Amino acid sequence: MTETPLLDSIKGIEDFRRIDRSAFDALAGEIRSFLVETVAHNGGHLASNLGVVELTLALHTAFSSPEDRLVFDVGHQTYVHKLITGRKAEFAALRKKDGVSGFPKRAESPHDAFDTGHASTSISAAIGMLRADAMLARERSVVAVVGDGALTGGLCFEALNDAGQSKLPLIVVLNDNDMSISHNVGAMSRHLSKIRASGSYQRFKSFIAESIKRIPKIGERVANRILRFKNKIKYLFLPNVLFEEMGFTYLGPVDGHDVGALVRVLNQAKGLRHPVVVHAITVKGKGYGLAEDDPEKFHGIGSFDPETGACGRGAGKSNSKTFAQALVALAEKDARIAAITAAMPSGTGLDAFAARFPTRFFDVGIAEEHAVTMAAGMAEAGAKPVVAIYSSFLQRAYDQIIHDVCLQNLPVVFAVDRAGLVGEDGETHHGVYDMSYLGNLPNMTVMAPSTQRELEEMLSFALGLGAPCALRYNRGSLRRAPLAQKIALGEWETLAPPAQVTLIAAGRMVETALAACAGLPIGVVSARFIKPLDHKTLDAVRETSKLVVTLEDGVVEGGLGTAVRAYYDGSPRVVALGIPEAPVPHATIAEQDEMCGITPEQVRRRVLRALEELL
Repeated sequence: MTETPLLDSIKGIEDFRRIDRSAFDALAGEIRSFLVETVAHNGGHLASNLGVVELTLALHTAFSSPEDRLVFDVGHQTYVHKLITGRKAEFAALRKKDGVSGFPKRAESPHDAFDTGHASTSISAAIGMLRADAMLARERSVVAVVGDGALTGGLCFEALNDAGQSKLPLIVVLNDNDMSISHNVGAMSRHLSKIRASGSYQRFKSFIAESIKRIPKIGERVANRILRFKNKIKYLFLPNVLFEEMGFTYLGPVDGHDVGALVRVLNQAKGLRHPVVVHAITVKGKGYGLAEDDPEKFHGIGSFDPETGACGRGAGKSNSKTFAQALVALAEKDARIAAITAAMPSGTGLDAFAARFPTRFFDVGIAEEHAVTMAAGMAEAGAKPVVAIYSSFLQRAYDQIIHDVCLQNLPVVFAVDRAGLVGEDGETHHGVYDMSYLGNLPNMTVMAPSTQRELEEMLSFALGLGAPCALRYNRGSLRRAPLAQKIALGEWETLAPPAQVTLIAAGRMVETALAACAGLPIGVVSARFIKPLDHKTLDAVRETSKLVVTLEDGVVEGGLGTAVRAYYDGSPRVVALGIPEAPVPHATIAEQDEMCGITPEQVRRRVLRALEELL
């Protein structure tokens, strides 16, 4: 009789706890095979999850979730956590509409302690939980699982600085795989490399501790002198000084693929009852050779052939690649142009710029605030910085955009990638707020290309503007069409003459508008600029149209529709279509468009109803 696979036997956390530790190697193998098979079919985050299999098994062995709280930073590495808390059956719909999310979701399971999709948040959230526990006289363990990539973010250091002096029993598990999405950069990465390379300090610490224990009837004064000497001599063995000087006991490094060693050190951390950092060394992509060899490719990937790693062909050249190629071409002619990103050189396409102009490319790690203010400094000194960051992540630097760029009217260009709905990553990654949060800032210009040719020309225009400028474009590929009208500040493009009903659309929604109005006597205008508005075109539309429909892939409130409605002040009537205030769950972009009522078919039906009402 064939035994039930271990993974299939786990319907909930209690089932996992009944599995003997001697079977953990077999369970880890089953989990890795299942993850490769599932992600190959559905797409998702593979390498990061393969790297934390043993670490997750150890966490759920040493701690009792959901009573103890496990807070995973970013959260794209929680597939293993979801499997051993009983959600395997839901993985057939991983990241699909109505299926299991690729990130922690409190609404999905009591084991998901905190919704996370952006890096560097877990330590702050965990210390917050512990402070609430102290107020409410509740005792439990709270663990923040943070990657070494997230430690490039300032929020981590703010939290470590606060937590270290709190004396609360915070346990920070540092999952160190030398990667975030791309390879890590900066001083922290080098510091952790020193720790990985040297075990001398741990051997020294153990030697001192054992030596003190063997001294008979040692006086307290002598013992304190020896301990002070230990604390001084440790600077000769630098690795863990940073954490210990911040108030944490440092434990490690420990092999992140040895469950037994991990459980021992986690139990040790739990018993200390004060701030602890457990440093686990893992391999991103562990157990799947293709992912180990190319963890960046397999970090977040679409469906692929698990035998070869080959991915399905895309729908054409991406907007990110179009942007990057245009930037390289412009930089060939202007030595003042520089490119900045926050740990996303590949995702933004800037790896091509980095290869061509290594001295003019700056990856600052997961530090969007620093990226923006640094760009402001570069602009003040005469450079032409282009900051390429996903829309969802750029919102983390909102104050810097206002205070350091816009108020000083400095010529920083923002390449706002992944604007609009992004699909399977869901709520935390949608770029639907940028038109609202950028459109009300002083001195800021906001542009929305509807074709890749416009994207190229708008980038050139932005670099010559001499003022803050944002260029927003969606994930995927804008339509290919020749440039029919030169880019000029605040000028829109009329694609079909204004009529009784006129659609004003922005960005990728121009293609939707054209499809929705095909064969109908409907005006279509491409709102190339979200700010400033094209008052001349708006006035021309007002002369003809009784109804104006705006169409955007951002939240309606504060976006294009709000601005147009305010300009017309009731005449003509404006119907604003776009993203509702309620967060849009993970699904395909096409399905998300349907949820929001902005597919070509839905827009066409809305326009036909409007025409019937007018006739």
